[in-house]
Amino acid sequence: MKKVFLMLATVLVLWSCGSSDKGELVGVQGRPYFEDIDLKGMVFIDQGNFHMGAGTQNATYGQPVQPRTMQVGSYFMDETEITNNEYRQFVNFVIDSIARRMLGEAGIDGYLIEEDEYGEPLDPPVLNKKEKIRWTEQESREALEDLYLPERDRFYKRRQIDPAKLNYEYYWIDYRESAQKEQATTVREEHKGTMFANRPKGLNNRSAMIKKEVVNVYPDTLCWVHDYTYSMNEDFSRMYFTSPAYDNYPVVGISWVQAKAFCVWRSNYLNQYLESIDYVQMNDFRLPTEAEWEFAARGGMQGESYPWGGPYVRNPNGCFLANYEPLRGAYDDDGGVKTLMVGHYAPNDYGLYDMAGNVAEWCIDAYSKSTYVVANALQPVYEYNAKDEDAPAMKLKVIRGGSWKDQKYFIQVQTRAYEYQDTAKSYIGFRCVQPYLGRVKGDNLKTASNVAK
Repeated sequence: MKKVFLMLATVLVLWSCGSSDKGELVGVQGRPYFEDIDLKGMVFIDQGNFHMGAGTQNATYGQPVQPRTMQVGSYFMDETEITNNEYRQFVNFVIDSIARRMLGEAGIDGYLIEEDEYGEPLDPPVLNKKEKIRWTEQESREALEDLYLPERDRFYKRRQIDPAKLNYEYYWIDYRESAQKEQATTVREEHKGTMFANRPKGLNNRSAMIKKEVVNVYPDTLCWVHDYTYSMNEDFSRMYFTSPAYDNYPVVGISWVQAKAFCVWRSNYLNQYLESIDYVQMNDFRLPTEAEWEFAARGGMQGESYPWGGPYVRNPNGCFLANYEPLRGAYDDDGGVKTLMVGHYAPNDYGLYDMAGNVAEWCIDAYSKSTYVVANALQPVYEYNAKDEDAPAMKLKVIRGGSWKDQKYFIQVQTRAYEYQDTAKSYIGFRCVQPYLGRVKGDNLKTASNVAK
């Protein structure tokens, strides 16, 4: 008995000597230290609440709306709409990735990290981005031939990449649908008195909740023509997305589906870099909720109808404050006939440009007249229910801000409009948000709980 007591005492002493917490609750030590990152071209917006829908209403166009107090958390938002050149980075990434995969699958060395394993559906091949693509070499030209327009579709012997081949494949988890199925199963099994005893296989299988998307990423450059019958816009269709002259103009001809794919790519692009330098991952980029968009557009002002405040669309010198359609068709009176370079007009008090006019912007929400009634006041968003996924109404997505072709009612911050999610227009673009990790800036400081003793 004495020997057992001595052995136990020895173990306790050795354990206490090897531990620095002295038996106290100090949490897991050695956790990565998180520090705020100010992302290029994005503005930080503090959490807050506001009266969503407040402002003057137009008797001709407007529907009576009862403003409602809504709460949004802190987030980053692009200071301008996504430009042609920024979106082109996404398109070039897709071209590069498709080319590397084609070269690797053709047996050309150097383009795949795991050349003998071409990947499962959720585990695509790892591309070697360090290997330079030798576009002009005969072997590469032959392997990449299917990436180009077929000879019957070429003229003047131009060998051009086929935009229809530029598909971006990605995967995501529908947490909302997963939660709804989980809740429905819980209620059903509780009613039977056998809670979770017969849980559907899908709820135990994470892969069953993973959604696959394949999205063509090239803008619909013909939107300039099919949006306006009997209007000479062919030059915009040919040059707007391709010419460096329009690099800093907002990208258009982008559907809601393409904008969402861009956000997924941008998230992966950033987080893969952060992972390579052993830094913690950031929240994903996404389209703004309707509430986030309106809160940002107001620039901290309550009840005003325009991002600059006040009821007028001109400054004291008589100059227009946004790119829209003034004076019944005199498009150029505000300085532009169609789109203008982003940031042409002064920003609002949050430092955001073009929250009124230039191009309207996609929001993540589905459109409903009753959004202000049914949406939760805490981080409001209106999305489809799993059972309503195929309902036509759920395919209507909110657009905000008005555009170069709209009259002034549509550029008011409280005005709501919509388009089908798979349509692409010459007057709709987008910008991204990234939810903030934490409450407000300054909260994420080193403390005793995340710094090793």
